[in-house]
Amino acid sequence: MEKKSKSFLTLIYPIVVFFIGCMAMYGVIYRFPNLFSTTTTKLEKNVTVTDLGIADSVEKVYDAVVIISTYQNERLYSTGTGFVFKKEGKVAYLLTNNHVINGGDKVTVTFTDGSVVESNIVGSDLLSDIAVLSVSTDDIISVVELGSSEDLRVGDTAFTVGAPLDNAYSWTVTRGIISGKNRMVEVELSSSSGDYVMNVLQTDAAINSGNSGGPLCNANGEVVGITSLKLVEESIEGMGFAIPIERALEYAEKLIKGEEITQPYIGISMVNVADAYYDLKYYNMLTKYNITSGVVILGVERGSAAEKAGLSVGDVIIKVNNDQVSSIGYFRYYLYNYNPGDNVQITYIRNGEEKVTTATLGTNKKLY
Repeated sequence: MEKKSKSFLTLIYPIVVFFIGCMAMYGVIYRFPNLFSTTTTKLEKNVTVTDLGIADSVEKVYDAVVIISTYQNERLYSTGTGFVFKKEGKVAYLLTNNHVINGGDKVTVTFTDGSVVESNIVGSDLLSDIAVLSVSTDDIISVVELGSSEDLRVGDTAFTVGAPLDNAYSWTVTRGIISGKNRMVEVELSSSSGDYVMNVLQTDAAINSGNSGGPLCNANGEVVGITSLKLVEESIEGMGFAIPIERALEYAEKLIKGEEITQPYIGISMVNVADAYYDLKYYNMLTKYNITSGVVILGVERGSAAEKAGLSVGDVIIKVNNDQVSSIGYFRYYLYNYNPGDNVQITYIRNGEEKVTTATLGTNKKLY
């Protein structure tokens, strides 16, 4: 019995000591609360941050940007933007969009110093939406520095300089980022020529009416594109588009050299499959074979590349080489990647059967 009592005391003794120690510690902390606290002193400073943004880069391009006014029979027809991109001897060349000057018989350019000069129309091209103007080097203030759209990364800073709202706010600078590259955008060329697809840069820099033809620049103030398009819908904001500078220069140099710009010609008239569904002549055929995309051939020109390749009215073109054709715009885009004389494979559907033929492309000033 005595041994059990000693064992019990041996067990309970440490527990009692532990609780007594805890109560003693609590009493000390309660009586002297600052004894175990640490005091931290924080020194705050007033700091002035100066953000110059892209002002230096804007200055590099600003005076090379011009306001373009197009006249028809001495009456103002349209306005836009352009920029001086090249000097050769006593001639300075300006880039803008074809749709800015198209339909006019006189074009003037206004510089940042307020001077107005009538320009010469060197040439223009509908499909690329590029136009080249020229003035005397004595009239210009500066020339832009050209960059590379290929070196751009999505997220890079970008800015534009232009004349939105019909010159009401001339030389407005808007800033954003490169939102996308190699965007395929369908555009309406004209009421007679229909749709086409352009491969463009996408930016969220604000682009408004009058900005067309102006420069899209990188953070270094180098021109990487020509502002050309904007998606305008109530549900869409911050989606602007620009032609890559490399493509623009390719056409500009041809226009300066006086070279004729032609596209390969296949010799057909056509309609989108989606639109052909409204024509009873094609509705039954399209629904029978469950054809949902492509272009339906409405007519084949005698002696054309299409006729020689065996294409007929009612055939549905679905591929140009390995590129899938979903509409007239894409058909033209893929076709115009080739040159007159090139051989291309055309995949089409006839009576529900997929067939392939080879067409040797011709040349014609018509759009297709």
